Amino acid sequence: MYDAAPLARFGSLVAADLRDVTSDPAALDSAGFWAVVADFDGALVCARFGEVRRAPVPAPRAWQGPPPAAWTSSLDRTAYTAGVRRIREHIAAGEVYQANLCRVLSAPLPDPETADVDELTALLARGNPAPYAGTVRLPAHGVEVATASPELFLRRDGRSVESGPIKGTGRTADDLLEKDHAENVMIVDLVRNDLGRVCATGSVTVPALCTREQHPGLVHLVSTVRGELDQGAGWPELLAGTFPPGSVTGAPKSSALRIIEALETAPRGPYCGGIGWVDADRGAGELAVGIRTFWIDRCAPEGPALRFGTGAGITWGSDPEREWRETELKASRLLALASGPHREPVPPDTSKLLDVHEIA
Repeated sequence: MYDAAPLARFGSLVAADLRDVTSDPAALDSAGFWAVVADFDGALVCARFGEVRRAPVPAPRAWQGPPPAAWTSSLDRTAYTAGVRRIREHIAAGEVYQANLCRVLSAPLPDPETADVDELTALLARGNPAPYAGTVRLPAHGVEVATASPELFLRRDGRSVESGPIKGTGRTADDLLEKDHAENVMIVDLVRNDLGRVCATGSVTVPALCTREQHPGLVHLVSTVRGELDQGAGWPELLAGTFPPGSVTGAPKSSALRIIEALETAPRGPYCGGIGWVDADRGAGELAVGIRTFWIDRCAPEGPALRFGTGAGITWGSDPEREWRETELKASRLLALASGPHREPVPPDTSKLLDVHEIA
C-alpha cells in the first residue's frame, strides 16, 4: 500500500508533521496552518500541519507517468460537441446564460507504488509554472493532488476577501473573441453576487475587469472582485456563499449545476473545486480554483489511475468545435509533461524551518 508521508506544498511553502484532519470548515477559523482540498461536489478535507518551512520547489527526481496513448476521456469529441449544442438549447430556452462543460481524462498509473504527486508538482513547476501551483498529499485520506492552477478562487486577509475569476482563453490575445469578454462579464456578475451574500453591503467592488494574462501556451481574461466580510462571517459562511467557484459552473449557478449534472458522465473530484492553504492564526488564506489539476485515484475500478480535468464555458456564441479545441488546448501542455518518464539528480536540501507566524 502506498504510504508516503503527508505533505502540502504551495509555491515555496512546504507543510509537514500532520496533526489533524477534518471536514468541518469551522476549523479554518480556529488555530494552526491548514491545507484545504474541496471537491467540486462539496466534499471537504482540511489538514492541519505542525511544521511550515520555505523551500524552493525541488527539481523533479523520478516521475513515471502514463504514456500519451493511455489517456481516455469521459466525453469524446462527439459527446462533447453534442453537449455544447444541448447547452445552447438551454440558453435559447432562457434556462441559463452560460454553463461550463467539462470532461475528465484518465490513464492507468504505470507504477502506483512509486507515483508521488509532489514529484509531478515539481515537474509541472519546471514546464508549466503557475501562480497557485501546489501539492496536497494525504494518501490515508484519499487525497493526492498536484495542481498548476492559474486562477484565484478566494484570498482572505482578515475581513478582506478577493476572487480572480478567469473566463476567456486563446493561444494568443488575438484569439480572444467578443464571446470571451461577454463570458467573463457574466461570471464577474455571478462572483459579485456570491461575495455579496457574505460581505458588508456596498463593499463588493471590481478593481479589474477582463485583464489579459499570459500563461504558458495560452492567454486568459482575468477579473478581480473584492469585498469586506460581514461581522460574524468566517470560512464556513464564505465557502457556503461562494462554492463551487462561479467560473467553473455558470450563470445562474443553480441552473448551470443542474445542466452539468445531466451532461457530464464522470465526477470532477478536486478538479474545479478549491485547493490551497489557510493560516488560521493570522486570519489569512488563499484557495485556487482546482483547474490544471491532476489527482491520483487509487480506488478506481480500473485500478490506480491518474486523472486530469479540462473544460470550457459555453454561451450562445459558442461554436462546438471551437469549444472542443479549447479543452484540448488547456490539456495538451500538461498532459505532455505528466506523460512518460522523467528523472533528474536530487538537489541538496537547503530549506529552512519557519514559524507559521513568519509566513508572508
